[in-house]
Amino acid sequence: MGRWRSAATRTVVDDVDLYDAAALCAQDPVATVLAATRIEAAIAAGADRAAATIWGMRRGGSLDALCWAGANLVPVCDPDDAEALDAFADAARRQGRRCSSIVGEARCVLELWRRLEDAWGPARDVRADQPSLVIDHPGLVAPDPAVRVARPDELPLLLPASVSMFIEEVGYSPLTGSPGAYEARVRALLDEGRTFVRIEDGPDGPEVVFKADLGAVSAQVAQVQGVWVTPRLRGRRISEHGMAAVVQQTLGRVAPLVSLYVNAYNAPALACYRRVGFRQVGTYATVLF
Repeated sequence: MGRWRSAATRTVVDDVDLYDAAALCAQDPVATVLAATRIEAAIAAGADRAAATIWGMRRGGSLDALCWAGANLVPVCDPDDAEALDAFADAARRQGRRCSSIVGEARCVLELWRRLEDAWGPARDVRADQPSLVIDHPGLVAPDPAVRVARPDELPLLLPASVSMFIEEVGYSPLTGSPGAYEARVRALLDEGRTFVRIEDGPDGPEVVFKADLGAVSAQVAQVQGVWVTPRLRGRRISEHGMAAVVQQTLGRVAPLVSLYVNAYNAPALACYRRVGFRQVGTYATVLF
């Protein structure tokens, strides 16, 4: 277990210029999309300063490292920048853990976690190897014509599928503790037209058989999250054709790049995405609490 490094010069600023932050994220838009999405949304809402939601490092007169500190902790810096990582770890220790995860470029996340583990550990799970994949062209398989943008009135059908996906992915129900917060997230994605579904008649009536969300969207990247196929229909390549449809309907209309990240041990999912035409451009990591 590593110790964080003490440094008298280690300081962060929390009144970061949002345009500077957006410019820093744009240097690696796929790795930083989780932070860029929130930064660009704040700018669109009329803000120009970040208050306490971003910890920044300014050196040489410019912002060269930041950490989004919201529901998730998202470091954006050179993974070899020990001074910035030390500073972010100090800020996180002072604030206390309020986030549900640390997520982002793998080396940054793991170096930050190494500095925080003594204070914040143990983690519920550390997913250290999550290939980050992108596609910027039509899928290599035929898109499923039945996949479409979900409607807000389909929330009663979508919510059970979303809960099932979350339980499979994370290991517990998102309805535990604050069920309203998760339902609000699902509803917000619906209202924004960022959830794709295939709905068909099942044994007990209409059901969602495929779903995927554009969970993070910046000017340059739409990151797909929450991909799920109903268990009774798995093994029929529904996710391949469904993802090709998501790519088809997202490229150009939403962003010029579609991305996602997946656990390296999930060989079937990786094979699916590669058949669609996704290629690896980096690696994410996630520390779950």
